[in-house]
Amino acid sequence: MLIPVILSGGAGTRLWPVSRSAYPKPFMRLADGESLLYKTLDRALSVADDGHVLTVTGRDYYFLTRDEYAAHPQAKLDRLPFLLEPAGRNTAPAILLAAQYAVSHLSPDAVLLVLPADHLIRELDRFAADVRRARALAEDGWLATFGIVPTHAETGFGYIRVGAPIAGRDGSEIAAFVEKPKREAAEAYLAAGDHLWNSGMFCFRADALLAAAAQACPDVLAAAQACQASASGLDSPIEYAREAFLAQPDISIDYAVMEHAARRAVVPATFDWSDIGSWKAVSELETESDAQGNRVRGQAILVESANCYIQSDKRMVAAVGVRDLVIVDTDDAVLVADKDRAQQVKLVVDRLRADKHDAAAFHQTVHRPWGSYTVLEDADDCKVKRLVVKPGHVLSLQKHHRRSEHWTVVKGTAKVRVGDEEFLLQANQSTYIPTDTLHRLENPTAEDIHLIEVQCGDYFGEDDIVRLEDRYGRAAQR
Repeated sequence: MLIPVILSGGAGTRLWPVSRSAYPKPFMRLADGESLLYKTLDRALSVADDGHVLTVTGRDYYFLTRDEYAAHPQAKLDRLPFLLEPAGRNTAPAILLAAQYAVSHLSPDAVLLVLPADHLIRELDRFAADVRRARALAEDGWLATFGIVPTHAETGFGYIRVGAPIAGRDGSEIAAFVEKPKREAAEAYLAAGDHLWNSGMFCFRADALLAAAAQACPDVLAAAQACQASASGLDSPIEYAREAFLAQPDISIDYAVMEHAARRAVVPATFDWSDIGSWKAVSELETESDAQGNRVRGQAILVESANCYIQSDKRMVAAVGVRDLVIVDTDDAVLVADKDRAQQVKLVVDRLRADKHDAAAFHQTVHRPWGSYTVLEDADDCKVKRLVVKPGHVLSLQKHHRRSEHWTVVKGTAKVRVGDEEFLLQANQSTYIPTDTLHRLENPTAEDIHLIEVQCGDYFGEDDIVRLEDRYGRAAQR
């Protein structure tokens, strides 16, 4: 039974300001309107046996991910189990937990196809053919990975040195894994023709992986087994005790297992592939350019400018007399970068985090399990938001110590609790919630409701939320 395992997480700092830790790279939408996560699910379903796809993601991303999956016409949510991580960890813990779950809950002879959620692959027929090649190796007990044929001397990827061909199979042994090289070494690998880029995609039997881990990294496997024992919930989503999860080493599957395994193989990919690791890579996805090599997504005017990429969600962007720039405009932040230094965008995020600036994590529109809110004004004496609550959803029963709130419905019908009183608010009606007063907002209808929320007080941080009841499991959070 072939079971794709989607690994979805990470901050995607090199793609700020579109990718942020609260809404990371897998949710980033391309020009066709589909997210990288949606496209990953699409290709996973195209090769999955019986429509089963296992997803390992952060607890904070569960509802966003589930909504993406629900939009896919071939997805059956009861065949898409979730393993939820309480905090960020590397690929070894995620994949070992997935292997244990697959063996115990899905199939004792499961073959896992591990797919990061932030890669782009367009040639699905070739992808399926390469998966069949890797699956044949996996069924023979090999731990297989997909290698990408280099197109240039890339220093941002790890490499795989190809060894001897495997008799009777369409693949080769792995002679060595190579760290991200210096420029001279990368050029030598490209010239020699015996090195492939390490894609981070794998195919192996779950039991073979666990057996290899027992030999190569027994401490990592033991920690994963202890974490699995702490799992709560018989059905999806599966959650783990935070202490047991954090006791696992922060290590990649390459370091923990693949570099030490006896039977490891590589399948050179015939499909197109991009990890979209920078804005320069994003710019190359846009097939159309003007005569000066400029590529635009959104609205822009370029005057005597060349080889620029401009992306703007709403506003008109004008560029005059510039070249080789990336310009990305979002509601609350603008990035201007030399295209050849696009990898250094992560340094901007480092500075934002050091300054504890919200723009490192959040967009102006923040997604929540019940819907979303957009910050319209954020001043010292007030904060104004537009809330959109999805049909049938309800915010937590909560109160605030340092702010009061005013709610005005602008669209739909809201069910409101203030203190011990419950009532309906129609469009153009409002209510007031004093400080330290229990309150809750619910959408009892079949359409979205929209509200304007005005907060008044001396502090408006999210940590001033005291949740007493919450259907999304956040009652213990502040």
